[in-house]
Amino acid sequence: MTVYHPYRQVPYGGRLFVRTAGDPYALVPLVTQIIRAISSEQPVERAATLADVRTEILGPDRLNAFVFSAFAGVALLIAVVGVAGVLAFSVSARMHEFGVRLAIGSSPWRLLASVLREGAHIVTIGIGAGVASGYVLGRVSASSLNELQLPGVPTVVAAAAVLAIAALLATLLPAARASRVDVLQALRAE
Repeated sequence: MTVYHPYRQVPYGGRLFVRTAGDPYALVPLVTQIIRAISSEQPVERAATLADVRTEILGPDRLNAFVFSAFAGVALLIAVVGVAGVLAFSVSARMHEFGVRLAIGSSPWRLLASVLREGAHIVTIGIGAGVASGYVLGRVSASSLNELQLPGVPTVVAAAAVLAIAALLATLLPAARASRVDVLQALRAE
């Protein structure tokens, strides 16, 4: 199938695609010779495979995605360390309370669930505040920048779910520490 375009409508050269089973760069001299035999004034430049063209076109987008993913990973790590640090501080400050609760008959699972609930409460407040402020700032930015597109609901829900799961996993270590309190040591500390 061939499509002819008048030169005045399409003043720039087009692309010639050649399918090959072997090394595509080995055919460049032969294809150049055939094109020059047809029209000696036709320039032949930038021979490339479709993979090269795709890499050239998608390269900046891939770099942006990599950079944003790295920043998102660092932000997630900071959030997880923050939640774990706050809960670890809370657990260490309440060791005497946990010792008393275990001494009067509370089960370690109840202490574990209590600390996990506290972590879930912190995570819920943080995600709610983040979504609300992100929505407001996104709307303000979208009114100033014409091409800015806000993420859809599935994206926000997925990001919130990843953050919630990571933060709740971070609460497991302080919660496990609270459930393994040695009663005698906790009571002796006071």
